[in-house]
Amino acid sequence: MARQKGIIKLDGTIGDITFYKSKDGYLAREKGGIPADRIANDPAFQRTRENGAEFGRAGKAGKVLRNAIRALLQNASDNRMVSRLTQKMVEVIQEDVTNTRGQRNVIDGEAELLAGFEFNTNGKLGTTLYAPYTATIDRVAGTIAANIPAFVPANMIAAPGGTTHFKIVSAGAEVDFENESFVAATQATAILPWNANATAVINLSNAVTANSTHPLFLILGIEFYQEVNGQMYPLKNGAYNALAIAEVDGN
Repeated sequence: MARQKGIIKLDGTIGDITFYKSKDGYLAREKGGIPADRIANDPAFQRTRENGAEFGRAGKAGKVLRNAIRALLQNASDNRMVSRLTQKMVEVIQEDVTNTRGQRNVIDGEAELLAGFEFNTNGKLGTTLYAPYTATIDRVAGTIAANIPAFVPANMIAAPGGTTHFKIVSAGAEVDFENESFVAATQATAILPWNANATAVINLSNAVTANSTHPLFLILGIEFYQEVNGQMYPLKNGAYNALAIAEVDGN
């Protein structure tokens, strides 16, 4: 590593020398690294190739699941959600005891490990919604539902400051990871007041394909609003909205 001196500071690569800016100033270093063709063919990198194949498979699986619930994710996710979900998918794949290393996949893995995954670490469902709920996945009928008995919002929802109203949201997703496709449906309550008055019973039922052979997911979340002059505004642009995988049937 060498430090650049002079008036003109370089940024980029010239020949085998890479110039760049760091917290220590403008530096230069010789281009290095292992050639790609060696990683692709050298037996010494067999483990690297296997890990890379499974990591890529995990990334694709995470993308399919995210696309299935994109409508809800637009209102509740953090800036590290994609990488966190990919890492969780890696854990799912590593539970595959059918295929050899490098060929393991989500379908033969343990999709149930995704249950409880929080899409927004700034507002977690597990520390926001305390009202008890029942998650039901009926594979034969093709229904994925959340049932919440009547509850008092002010007592059972830990709402961020400024909240005047909230909405419970859900999604049912049938995900074909092999073909990178999905069937999904979403349901939501009306925007409800966050106060000391009990809600009605909430039942959010989402329909997917009956008798599906693919993994099924129930996603449950809560969105917060602030009423200003009779208009409802997403509280702090949804920064504290919660969304999580409430139930999984991996079949």
